Amino acid sequence: MSEMAPEMQAIKARMKATWEAGDYGLFAKYLEPGALEILERLNIAPGSHMLDVGCGAGQIAIPAARAGVQVIGVDIAENLIEQARARAAVEGLSAKFDVGDAEQLPYPDASFDTVVSLIGAMFAPRPELVVAEFVRVCRSGGRIIMANWTSTGLIGRQFKIRATYAPPPPGVPAPTLWGEEMTVRERLSEGIADLKMTRRNYPLMKFAFSVPEVVEFYRQNFGPDNRIFSALDAAGQAALRNDLEKSWAEDNLATDGTVWIEPEYLEVIAIRA
Repeated sequence: MSEMAPEMQAIKARMKATWEAGDYGLFAKYLEPGALEILERLNIAPGSHMLDVGCGAGQIAIPAARAGVQVIGVDIAENLIEQARARAAVEGLSAKFDVGDAEQLPYPDASFDTVVSLIGAMFAPRPELVVAEFVRVCRSGGRIIMANWTSTGLIGRQFKIRATYAPPPPGVPAPTLWGEEMTVRERLSEGIADLKMTRRNYPLMKFAFSVPEVVEFYRQNFGPDNRIFSALDAAGQAALRNDLEKSWAEDNLATDGTVWIEPEYLEVIAIRA
């Protein structure tokens, strides 16, 4: 791979700092019930080799390892990899976790039966490199599986809100393009024998506290919100908080003062040629 341009190095450093901010491991606990349901549906065979790209604190890699899958997780955020390693050690699991980049995976060609990215690689700034790496490390006949937020679902709409307060770097495509079928079909046009895409609702995201408390929880623990809020003045913080609270309230399925959402995502299952 050619040497990375200074502008891209700066973007990568900013992304790394963003995902290392807050406490994503605590935040990710609210993703785990849905991750378990997704994992069960994927039916990944025990003993097979799986790579989890953008693994975070191991919300899908850890339960896969419990089920006997030979798992390697990789993430750009070093603190999350440390959390995942600690969780695996506590449970006596053989899962391996590496610090690494979805655009330049440190693994041999055709070394995995399944390559998974649960709301992870969609945030990498150069999707063409992500695709090339996914295809490279997946064996022929293996599966490449992604779950990506759509632009029309709650989480995708919230990323649009955040972008009005902290515009993304020029030239970096919106992460939610990974939630659009036409874009995914274009990106996965080479090295793929079959491609299925299904819009689903992410299950069981429940918070036992109110909408304002959810926004505050995200501010403290979700890296993007943690960084954006800290960069705004008091008026900007109040405006962002108001916009986020409104979006949460619009999609809240709970009626008891708590929060329950099932945001839309695009499930992508590609068979490597």
